[in-house]
Amino acid sequence: MRKEHDFTQGAILPALLKFALPVLLALLLQAMYGAVDLQVVGRFGTAADISAVSTGSQIMQTITIVITGLAMGITVLLGQKLGEGRPEEAGRTVGGGICLFAALALAVTALMLAAAPAIAAAMHAPADAYDGAVTYVRICSAGALFIVAYNLVGSIFRGLGDSQMPLLTVFIACVLNIGGDLLLVGGLGLGVAGAAIATVFAQAVSVVLSLMIIRRKQLPFTLTRQDLRLDRAVTGKILRLGSPVALQDLLVNLSFLAIIAIANSMGTIASAGVGVAEKLCAFVMLVPSAYMQSMSAFVAQNVGADREDRARKALWCGIASSVAAGVLMGWAAFFHGDLLAGLFAKDAAVIAAAWEYLKAYAIDCLLTSFLFCFIGYFNGHGNTVFVMLQGFAGAIGVRLPAAFLMSRLSPGSLFHLGLSTPASTVVQILLCMGWYLHQKRRYVGLAARTEV
Repeated sequence: MRKEHDFTQGAILPALLKFALPVLLALLLQAMYGAVDLQVVGRFGTAADISAVSTGSQIMQTITIVITGLAMGITVLLGQKLGEGRPEEAGRTVGGGICLFAALALAVTALMLAAAPAIAAAMHAPADAYDGAVTYVRICSAGALFIVAYNLVGSIFRGLGDSQMPLLTVFIACVLNIGGDLLLVGGLGLGVAGAAIATVFAQAVSVVLSLMIIRRKQLPFTLTRQDLRLDRAVTGKILRLGSPVALQDLLVNLSFLAIIAIANSMGTIASAGVGVAEKLCAFVMLVPSAYMQSMSAFVAQNVGADREDRARKALWCGIASSVAAGVLMGWAAFFHGDLLAGLFAKDAAVIAAAWEYLKAYAIDCLLTSFLFCFIGYFNGHGNTVFVMLQGFAGAIGVRLPAAFLMSRLSPGSLFHLGLSTPASTVVQILLCMGWYLHQKRRYVGLAARTEV
């Protein structure tokens, strides 16, 4: 492994920050990538168009989240193999992952093309936004192969400890998507369909260019034609590590889709407002999300190298440094949410609705600084089953019941509806703290027995 991608030596905080910064920039561009569709449609379309793109993009985001969760299996397994000094096994991990995700892309394409109308109906898309939401989902689903490949490339390089290549990939896609939206939506007036076409085209070109760049890079593992197969042992490990994360992410996102469905039932303005707020939340949650991905790769290498001491120190370094950013983002969302919402909508009623919802998310900014670092730490250890269980507890046990209760107690209040999110985060943090202390005692006991 090249020295600059080795997390098992040297000072922890500088190495973590050096890796996390490109991840943060990539997530920023990714958020801009998704927000451009909504922003351009908001400028050139109607509230119904905003609602359609919001609903459609949330559905596709759910698919992307599942893919990214499964790909965490590659990130963790690859990081551990490199930490153990086994480049040949790392190559088999990458080869098996490529074949596995190619099959997944075909399945997603077939499923989503057929199920788009039913899913839009289940989301309670407003009548004037229903057709647009179905169109957006079907066009994006036709390009599922590129969506899968786009996220697969990022997961592989994060496992290598290289956060700059994913940054380059998302930068290419972001630039192309902005240009495509301005041309197809603003120039040609294709509306929702134009936004979806621009998204697929940007990801397709980004994947092709990224593969061309990768061929010129020196990689810290060997990949042969024999590695490009569905090896049962390799794909089994990837699925065992990635499936719990994917299931947890899916359920968490479904809980947010349920909240959006509740907002959709409140009318087009509430639907559009929550759609704008959710796009802004992608920016608000950038720092904790960057730390979660970085922590997973950092911890995985140190676990492979049997450096649990560095893994624990990295967790607390990550929490300490992310809290400061959480305070800033929370302040902006709570006190200046109207200015932020104005970037994506021109309707005063939609802006007011988005700000009301954002105030609840401002509370969650501080809480996720703790939660996301814990999740990254546990993912790096391969404790993905616990990550899944705590996610289930938060989504099913708290977020959904609280959202339903709030919608009944204070109908029309998006702030109260949004409070269901920080309520679930508090419960998840408590669960993570308990599991961390349990695991720490176990590691200390193992170390003591080994010395004896």
